[in-house]
Amino acid sequence: MSTQRTARRITPGKVVALICLALAIAVSVLPFYWVLRTALSTNGSLAANSASLLPADFNLGAFQRVFGLQSPSEAIAEGGSGGSINFWGYLLNSVLYAGITTAGAVFFSSLAAYAFARLHWKGRDKVFALFLGTVLVPGIFTALPNFLFVKNLGLLNTMAGMVLPYVFMTPFAIFFMRQFFLNFSREVEEAAMLDGADHWRIYFRIVLPNAAAPLATLALLTFMGQWNDYFWPLLVGGDESSRVLTVGLGVFKSQSPQGAPDWSGLMAATLVSAIPVLIIFGLFGKKIVNSIGFNGTK
Repeated sequence: MSTQRTARRITPGKVVALICLALAIAVSVLPFYWVLRTALSTNGSLAANSASLLPADFNLGAFQRVFGLQSPSEAIAEGGSGGSINFWGYLLNSVLYAGITTAGAVFFSSLAAYAFARLHWKGRDKVFALFLGTVLVPGIFTALPNFLFVKNLGLLNTMAGMVLPYVFMTPFAIFFMRQFFLNFSREVEEAAMLDGADHWRIYFRIVLPNAAAPLATLALLTFMGQWNDYFWPLLVGGDESSRVLTVGLGVFKSQSPQGAPDWSGLMAATLVSAIPVLIIFGLFGKKIVNSIGFNGTK
């Protein structure tokens, strides 16, 4: 009887669905595996073993070059470019750049979203529609005005100049949080007002604790976007002291005195640079999944 039930459960549709799921997982995982395979190979063996699924001439020299544990002569001997990368300095700048902009954008955007959702003032909906319309403006159009603004303030090649256009609020973040606040129970806020609480106390004592899931989702999306940002940090923070990891990897790729980039070292640095994002996703992943079905109540 159990065999018949099992046979009934396995349908052609389920088989097709499992095959599609396996293919999707393979397509998603293969690029990461190829990055790891390249990082564990030597540059001299990559061309000769380009079709091999295993590391070509297994070697940890690429990671040693990234962490500054190899001399230029040793790097060149292993097929590297001999170029150097200030990995820890670039990593610290990336953490500061992504962390500061994320903290500021999430906090100020949630404040603005609460004002648009709960406070009643003249022209509120029109201002929100105008503000939301800026989402349709490509970022490349605002890069030059922002650059001139930062330059006139004398903040080029500084962390302050890099985070200034993003630290306060973004239209998408305001729209995202406003949708949550619109669904939040008004009875809870009205009860707090009857007890003498003002909007600030309601926001910090009641609204924010109940908005942990959407705030975590917004924080992760913002952090990942800023962590992978390249054009704006290159435009404003190209100096060695303010250079972030994405820009540093581009510079490292261009250091090719032998005519070919140090692909092993570049992939090793790329792999290590993805670790902070993976850690953050592991910490906040559960809240992100829960936020998919949030309804504004705790």
